[in-house]
Amino acid sequence: MPTSDSPGRRPTIADVAGAAGVSRTTVSHALNGIGKVDPRTRARVKEVAAELGYRPNLRAQRLRRGQAKAIALASSMPLAVAGGPSRLGFYMEVAAAAAERALNHGYALVLVPPVESGSGLESVDIDGAIVVEPDRDDPVVAELTTRGLPYVTLGRQVGAGDRVPSVDLHGGPVAELLLEHLREQGARRPALITGTGDRHTYVDVREVFTRLAREHGRPVLSATAPEEGGEEAGYRCCAELLRRDPGIDAVCAMVDTFAVGAVRAIADSGRTVPDDVMVVTRYDGIRARTCEPPLTAVDLHLDEAAVGAVELLLEHLRGGDAPSRAATPRPRLLPRTSSLRVTARA
Repeated sequence: MPTSDSPGRRPTIADVAGAAGVSRTTVSHALNGIGKVDPRTRARVKEVAAELGYRPNLRAQRLRRGQAKAIALASSMPLAVAGGPSRLGFYMEVAAAAAERALNHGYALVLVPPVESGSGLESVDIDGAIVVEPDRDDPVVAELTTRGLPYVTLGRQVGAGDRVPSVDLHGGPVAELLLEHLREQGARRPALITGTGDRHTYVDVREVFTRLAREHGRPVLSATAPEEGGEEAGYRCCAELLRRDPGIDAVCAMVDTFAVGAVRAIADSGRTVPDDVMVVTRYDGIRARTCEPPLTAVDLHLDEAAVGAVELLLEHLRGGDAPSRAATPRPRLLPRTSSLRVTARA
C-alpha cells in the first residue's frame, strides 16, 4: 500500500487520491457522503484513508461549509460551584439536557471547563455558545464578543438589557419564594449569603432581601463569600455572621455549597438546624438533597431552561426574527427538613 512521502507528515487528501487512483473531489465526496460516487469506489476510498491514517481537516471543512455544527456550553463559575466532586452540579445538569437537544438538531455540544477565564474557548471551533449565569463583566462573554460569536445566556447578564438573548431563571421570584417561606416558618432575623460577583441570582436576591427587611423592620444581615471557596467559604461566612449577630434564626445561602458549609457552622456553634437556625438554598441539586438535614431548595426547571437555551441559540444562528427571551416554568419551592420548624411539622 503506498504511503505519504514522509513518516512525520500528516496524510493529505491528495495522498488518499493518489493511493486510491481517484481524484481529490471523489475522495472528498466519498468521505463526506455527498455526490454520486460508486459504492465500491466509496468503500475503497474509505479503506485507503483508514490505512493511511488520513483525518479530515475540520477547520478547512468549516471554511467550506460556513458551519462547525457545534455549540459550546461555557461558564465563568468555578468548578467548586458549577460541578464539584459529585460531577452532578448545576453546570452538569444543564449540560445533560442541552446536549440531548443539540444532538437532536445535528449539533455537537462542547463543554468548556467552568473556570474564571474565558481562555478555554480559544481552542474550540464553534458556531455559538450558551453562557451559564454570566457575571456582569464576564470573561467568557468578553471572549465570545472578541471572536464575534453569537451567544445566549442562561439567566440574564446584569447590565446587558435586551441586546443579549437569554433564558429567564426568575431570580427575583426565586428569592421571594425562599424568603417568604422562612418568614412563614417563623424567621424574624434571617441572614443572606451570596457569592461576591454580580450574577443575576445574587443581584436579584440582594434587592429582594433588602426590600423585605425594610418592609418588616428588620436589619439587613447579609454577607458575601468567594465562589471558588466552596463549602469552606460558606462555613466561614456563616460562622462570622453568627458571631456578629447571635440572634440570627435563618440563613438563605444562594449557593448550595455555601449552604452545606453553613449547616456545619451552625452545628459547630452549638445550635441545631432547623430549630435554632433554618437554612435554605436555591439550587435543588445533589448537595441539597443529601445534606443532613436535607435542604429546602427550589425547582428551577433546569432541564427545560437548558432546552430553551439551545433552541434560542439555534434560532439566532439561523437568522431571521429570533426572540430575545425564552420563557421557563415558574420556580417551585421544595420544602425540606432544614427549614421546617418542629411546631410547623407537628
